[in-house]
Amino acid sequence: MAPPLLRLALPAPPITTSFSGGHWPKTKKEPVSAAPSRSPASGLKPCSREGEPEEAGSLRPLQGQSERTLLRTRNRPPMEPPMEPSGGEQEPGAVRLLDLPWEDVLLPHVLSRVPLRQLLRLQRVSRAFRALVQLHLAGLRRFDAAQVGPQIPRAALAWLLRDAEGLQELALAPCHEWLSDEDLVPVLTRNPQLRSVALAGCGQLSRRALGALAEGCPRLQRLSLAHCDWVDGLALRGLADRCPALEELDLTACRQLKDEAIVYLAQRRGAGLRSLSLAVNANVGDTAVQELARNCPELEHLDLTGCLRVGSDGVRTLAEYCPALRSLRVRHCHHVAEPSLSRLRKRGVDIDVEPPLHQALVLLQDMAGFAPFVNLQV
Repeated sequence: MAPPLLRLALPAPPITTSFSGGHWPKTKKEPVSAAPSRSPASGLKPCSREGEPEEAGSLRPLQGQSERTLLRTRNRPPMEPPMEPSGGEQEPGAVRLLDLPWEDVLLPHVLSRVPLRQLLRLQRVSRAFRALVQLHLAGLRRFDAAQVGPQIPRAALAWLLRDAEGLQELALAPCHEWLSDEDLVPVLTRNPQLRSVALAGCGQLSRRALGALAEGCPRLQRLSLAHCDWVDGLALRGLADRCPALEELDLTACRQLKDEAIVYLAQRRGAGLRSLSLAVNANVGDTAVQELARNCPELEHLDLTGCLRVGSDGVRTLAEYCPALRSLRVRHCHHVAEPSLSRLRKRGVDIDVEPPLHQALVLLQDMAGFAPFVNLQV
């Protein structure tokens, strides 16, 4: 059997158009069509061979691009022209917010209606807005930390109050967890016009802060020191000596105060005192209440809730010497009897304890409601 023939795959000869003479003609090269040029924004850049200048028609992927990315880039629709920045040209006749008069328009009519929490965000927009917010904060008359949030950081409070020099009302109860003398005293020193200060629950303060308040704010009218355990008789004496305009004082749960401190307060500032809270203080008794009654003819509101040592004698003295009294709180004062309260009730004083007859009627109504369910069989 004859061996199979071997077939060799030889390259096809080049296509020729004509033959003349004894030489083969040169092959005709197909012209390469140049790809359309792309803008640099399409993600492509021209490529070139080594030693040759780059041609606009040759493209290659950028570093990190795959061939698939290159194909997607070729088929991408043309990009839209970029938008004009907000700070660029504006329509004729248009007025920007910051172009309005700051002191005549923006401060009294715009920023005065913006909550403090939003002001903290607004000052981050630009330097101009930051300057505008600082100018507004420097002219604040009332500052309530509760407008910022239930908890305000120390740095935020320092920034908000660093330029304030005309405050008349200051409330810092949300800062009770960390507020110290070093945080408060500089603010009190820069604002001698303060008339109302609320420091309820600020247990990290000391007599130094209260001394700075009494010495630097002679126009103080309202002060809340509720749940400030550090307030003692010495601190209250300094307050009574230096605050002649004091009208409202909240000493709820200031458990270090005793009758002697309250007596001194009544003798020094009782003439102008209108509202006083001594609630939740087991050290206050009839001696303090009777001295308050004799020295505070303008007293309108008195809170003695939980003052276990207060009895009927103190209440009778209040009924005799306090014609302006409008409300009295004696809940949980177990030594106060109804006969001492009856005189105040006849005058229309609001008392948080119901009379015994009313309590009996309520009890009978409750019993009548359960009557159908009572088993009277023996």
